[in-house]
Amino acid sequence: MNLCVATVIFSLGTALAYAASIKSFPNHEALSQEMVDYINFEAKTTWKAGHNFKGVPVSHIKRLCGVLKDPKGPTLEPIEHVVNLDAIPDEFDSRKKWSNCPTIREIRDQGNCGSCWAFGAVEAMSDRICISSGGKVNAHISAEDLLTCCWECGDGCNGGYPGSAWHDFKKKGLVTGGQYHSHQGCRPYTIAQCEHHVPGHLPPCKGDVPTPKCEKKCESNYNVTYKADKHYGKSAYSVRARVEQIQTEIMTNGPVEGAFTVYADFPTYKSGVYKHVSGSVLGGHAIRVLGWGVEDGTPYWLVANSWNSDWGDKGYFKILRGSNECGIEDGIVAGLPKV
Repeated sequence: MNLCVATVIFSLGTALAYAASIKSFPNHEALSQEMVDYINFEAKTTWKAGHNFKGVPVSHIKRLCGVLKDPKGPTLEPIEHVVNLDAIPDEFDSRKKWSNCPTIREIRDQGNCGSCWAFGAVEAMSDRICISSGGKVNAHISAEDLLTCCWECGDGCNGGYPGSAWHDFKKKGLVTGGQYHSHQGCRPYTIAQCEHHVPGHLPPCKGDVPTPKCEKKCESNYNVTYKADKHYGKSAYSVRARVEQIQTEIMTNGPVEGAFTVYADFPTYKSGVYKHVSGSVLGGHAIRVLGWGVEDGTPYWLVANSWNSDWGDKGYFKILRGSNECGIEDGIVAGLPKV
């Protein structure tokens, strides 16, 4: 067969296969009743949907998905664990394993800002400082400091790179800082919590919030200097996209930062083990992976989101484990702190 003809046939076959795979997922409108009804009554899937984000535009959800593709490509070297399969349990929850570390149980709120890349990082960093110190050091690492002062991490509230966040922790260090209005630590988050979801106790999220200024000083009521409050990473790395590698990393060193592709059905998640069944891509999103398990025969990763505790299952969700669902196993980054 002529090479050019063969190439055309192969390309056409590839295109048709791609088109068929796209058609296998119905393209219901994001946040619509049709989407919720399809998931709950027709899709015969492993999770349930509901009206999160009721009354907000889809553009708001896209803004929250702040993981950008790094033009430099992967920036962190992968770690390679020696895996003992017999030592990996069927279920693991960092909240139970390290119950003396309060940040592991915390659900933060990124507000109306595409700072998920920073939140997933500082959440796992905070957890790992406590874990590495045997519970002696509890440092609530500041999302504000990372979001506003890491010039190589991307574009602040307009998105960033999870890998660069961990590199910044190692190279420059980060100060402490609690959630909005907490007056906890050196630089608490200055972007207000807001009601992303169904009407609740918080004000609604409105407009695009600009990235706050980088201020290398602590709150006036904090009696430690900015320089003295710095915490540093000892290492920064990626984790190979293999289930047992990710499991070994979590059970050895603590929660990790992950990133995955958000499709239009994900914002409606309420319970169960999420897998994509409807809708198109909204963006990339960073989160904190803290364990795994099996629900009704379906393996999952246990994940903490940063859309406050009103979303999903009290701020958490489960996502299918073992098939790189939405790229969840491709985007794992972490590091060890200096303690």
